[in-house]
Amino acid sequence: MAEASFKTLRETADLRHLRQIIVGLDEGVILIDPDQSLLWANDAALAMHGVKDIAELGATVDEYRARFQLRYRNNHRLAADDYPIERVVAGDAFSEVVVEVTVAGEEEPRWVHQVRSLVLNDDDDGEPACLVLVIQDVSAKFEAEDRFEQSFNANPAPAVICRLKDLRFVKVNQGFLEMIGRSRDQVLSRTVYDIDVLRHADRRDLAKERLSEGRTIPQMEAELELSDGGTRLVIVAGQPIDMGDQPCMLFTFADLEPRRKAEGALRQSEERFTRTFQLAPVPMAIGVRDGHLLCEVNTSFTRMTGYDATEIIGRPLGEVELWESGAVRERIESAIDGGHDLRAHDACIHAKDGARIDCIVSTEAIRLGGEACVLWAFQDITQRKATEMELVEAIEAVMKDTSWFSRTVMDKLARLRAPRVEVDGPGLDDLTARERDVLALICRGYDDKTIARSLNVASNTVRNHVARIYGKIGVNRRIAAVAWARARGFDGEGVAISRAAPETVA
Repeated sequence: MAEASFKTLRETADLRHLRQIIVGLDEGVILIDPDQSLLWANDAALAMHGVKDIAELGATVDEYRARFQLRYRNNHRLAADDYPIERVVAGDAFSEVVVEVTVAGEEEPRWVHQVRSLVLNDDDDGEPACLVLVIQDVSAKFEAEDRFEQSFNANPAPAVICRLKDLRFVKVNQGFLEMIGRSRDQVLSRTVYDIDVLRHADRRDLAKERLSEGRTIPQMEAELELSDGGTRLVIVAGQPIDMGDQPCMLFTFADLEPRRKAEGALRQSEERFTRTFQLAPVPMAIGVRDGHLLCEVNTSFTRMTGYDATEIIGRPLGEVELWESGAVRERIESAIDGGHDLRAHDACIHAKDGARIDCIVSTEAIRLGGEACVLWAFQDITQRKATEMELVEAIEAVMKDTSWFSRTVMDKLARLRAPRVEVDGPGLDDLTARERDVLALICRGYDDKTIARSLNVASNTVRNHVARIYGKIGVNRRIAAVAWARARGFDGEGVAISRAAPETVA
């Protein structure tokens, strides 16, 4: 086609019709003369360059290149010959070229354009009659992809993306690399089953079916194989997404390894506790706090009470009738329900055969399997109490006739009978002079007859004095009165005893 013939095309009906066709398109269209002058651009193309008319876009290809700087998405600056507008003039046919467009004088690009070329030939001789540059503004799309990329890489939650057509990984974030101990190159281009993200999944068949269909994969537990040969317990889920118009699957992971280790440590701890519990020589039981149901007893407990574990586990202590009375049980259970632990609490329980067992009971709040429980510990003191009572009875019998005991033995017996006497309460000043004389003689180990002779009074009078002393100082036994006096530094020695005329009335 002759050069002059195209010049006249500017005003031909064909060009006007072409403009009318493309003026309302969403895509930007720039018409270029083979002589590299810009003939016309629709409103969409002007808006994609931030200008209002063709003059601002540039009269020629050179002016366009001077006003707008282009670079690829990898930040590589385009050479002059690589500009799409240059390439279309050179006769190149291309499609889907993506470039970032920066206004001259600015640092950051304003738009991302996806460009393709079109050549309109003259029907007579096949020479180019008009060159067309078709532009799509894909800035929003790539901004969204950039935001996704930044979010994906910055997200601490492990994630990886695979293409559905070949199941190869195309993106991986740092969280996933750190979790499995591999480098980026060791993951990218490998398939889902090379680095098996569904390994030992509890619903693996369902996951594989959903993956092949490009559908959402629900959360499920799986084990990832690590670079060192170990495994890591995770929850994996898959979400279909599109990347660059390619269907993909986004796999996200929640690391369950800390939970597995914690559960393992807890299980080992509970196993050690169970072994210790069963082997403990102290009778012990474990009950649920809510309802006080027994859920475990040890061998020492069954030996002490005569109850087999199968007879008592799963039953409330009240139903078993372990306690001496319902009042005792209610008092103890109320204390526990109030959040109080028992410490060395005296109580009496009944064995299976009805025998009475004196115990010291202690409790501790514990948690087993996430449930609030109570650990019971019992110390059988039945024999000890019997021995103490026998000793007390022996001491009482001896104290009825102490004339042949030395003072040292008397003091030791007094301390043995009542080793801890409180000094609070009534004092010596609450006793009359005669009552102090009687107490002094009691402390010296005299019996009632000897005291009567020493004071020159009747035996009944001595007994009445003794009864009044007991009442004032709060005791009911001779040895307790001696202990009360000793605790107050009164041992009867050095007290001058005054003899009185014979008394007939107490």
